[in-house]
Amino acid sequence: VLFAMILGCLVGFIFKSIPHNIVTDFLYQIITLCGVLFIRLLKMIMVPLILTSIIIGVSSIKSGRKVGRLGIKTFLYYLSTSLIAIIIGLFLSNMIQPGIGATIVENTSFDPSKIQTSTSTIDILIRMIPTNPFQALASGDMLGIIFFAIFFGFVLNMIDSKKSSSLKNGIDALFQVIMKITKLIIKLSPIGVLGLMTKVIYSSGFDIFINLAKYMLTITLGLSIHLFIILPLIIILFVRANPLNHFKAIASAMLTAFSTSSSNATLPVTIKCVRDNVKASNEVTSFVLPMGATINM
Repeated sequence: VLFAMILGCLVGFIFKSIPHNIVTDFLYQIITLCGVLFIRLLKMIMVPLILTSIIIGVSSIKSGRKVGRLGIKTFLYYLSTSLIAIIIGLFLSNMIQPGIGATIVENTSFDPSKIQTSTSTIDILIRMIPTNPFQALASGDMLGIIFFAIFFGFVLNMIDSKKSSSLKNGIDALFQVIMKITKLIIKLSPIGVLGLMTKVIYSSGFDIFINLAKYMLTITLGLSIHLFIILPLIIILFVRANPLNHFKAIASAMLTAFSTSSSNATLPVTIKCVRDNVKASNEVTSFVLPMGATINM
């Protein structure tokens, strides 16, 4: 994937530099199409993966108290790390001030007043409960899907085991099929990343890196502090593990996130890395990761 990112930058630069003709345009469309299809495949598997993994994960936790404890720990962790990220971002923005001296785009159509935000925490809680679970699945409403899946998995443990076991086995079989599909899609990630990076460099060129150098410096510093200082400290202090081993285990997820800029599109890759490489339990993986992708948004 890393090699594909570098190759994509090179291919994008070549396409931007050489004269256009029917052959080069056709080749460019084919290469960039690979990136588009890769993203669509990841998004295709995302909803069924989240639904089945959470149901299996929650239903495998027999104790309702354990589900509650896991939920509280998950929420507090993401709340804490998000707060730290916000503080780092505000500090660096005020120190470096990347917007000072930047060229302001005239006649922009952006209107901040039209941004729809939740009026209160209660509003967010209300939106979590889908009036139609099937509509939530069809529209990709992550909050609604997660709430329904947790509720479904929790109640699945409350009915007679003779009746619930056959349903659990069916959902588990479906989950295994979806995980197999996910692994097949992830094998295509180098080709997909090549297409994505080619399009970025061809569309924007390397000039964008010069024009946005100060902004990029601010972002890179913020991400570096969070990635190389804050998260390793958490891993060392709370998990008692080697951060290097952890980063090696989730390297493909990090590179996919970098090239796609989508936490939801990266979620199938993250789940595979955490399950297969980190060796986290299915009940923790299926509960914490989809929740994190949603909360962090």
